Amino acid sequence: MTLVEFQTQLVSLESSLERFAYSLTLNREDARDLVQETFLKALMYRDKFIHNDNFKAWIYTIMKNTFINNYRRTIRQNTHRDQTKEGYYLSYPQASGYDDPSSSLSTKELEESVEKLEDDLRIPLQLHHAGFKYKEIAEMLNLNIGTVKSRIFFSRKKLMEQLKDYAA
Repeated sequence: MTLVEFQTQLVSLESSLERFAYSLTLNREDARDLVQETFLKALMYRDKFIHNDNFKAWIYTIMKNTFINNYRRTIRQNTHRDQTKEGYYLSYPQASGYDDPSSSLSTKELEESVEKLEDDLRIPLQLHHAGFKYKEIAEMLNLNIGTVKSRIFFSRKKLMEQLKDYAA
């Protein structure tokens, strides 16, 4: 396949590639970027295309793999490793730096709801929220680790029932 034939076939797929990219990204600008990145990779690796293969499938595979690699890279950049011996991975959301008035009101109501929980449920939840591991909480409260996990689970469940009006 000549370069002109390759480019002609590539350009003919642009609109269907944009639709596919939008279905992956759910954002017009990100979809356009993905299409451009796919075009660039297709042109760079044109020599890897086997002439008798399905050209459209080859291009779509490039786009899908590019999207997956970009997604994994983004997740990796937002994941930090805990330095304790358990080595938990933590994902931090990007903070905007601005407090939302409705979020501070919701936080207050959430804290009030937590305070209303029985001590058996409230204390393990607060310790877990403060950053203690299940094992540490179990040792501090002289409980089995399974008991700690179930109490935290039931306290969350109870809070969700109390605050069901805030569900998105």
